[in-house]
Amino acid sequence: MTKAHKATNQEQFLLRRKVAIEGLEETRWEDLIHDLNHHPCVDFAERKKNGLLQVAYDGSHWTVDELLELIQDYGGRLKSGWWARRKLAWYRFTDDNVRANAKHEPFCCSKIPPMKK
Repeated sequence: MTKAHKATNQEQFLLRRKVAIEGLEETRWEDLIHDLNHHPCVDFAERKKNGLLQVAYDGSHWTVDELLELIQDYGGRLKSGWWARRKLAWYRFTDDNVRANAKHEPFCCSKIPPMKK
């Protein structure tokens, strides 16, 4: 069964992220999940076992860095390690790619591509 998306989010720009977080108490987790689920750019957020946060957000309006800022505001931090840094770099790269694709204005394939100024 598929989940219905928020009306404000564009499905083609939804990015799904799994972020391992440490340093959050149980009450802070609940507040974070509540705030994320009520954020206009976030489609859904939920906590998985072992401190894993699963989030889907509109990549044309929000980034993983803004997500990390929100997590830090609640007192949490990204788990350290090589794999976490690697995933974060990939998430930043794909965020930039999605934002560029969202801003791109397509042109007809039978016309000459627009000239860059």
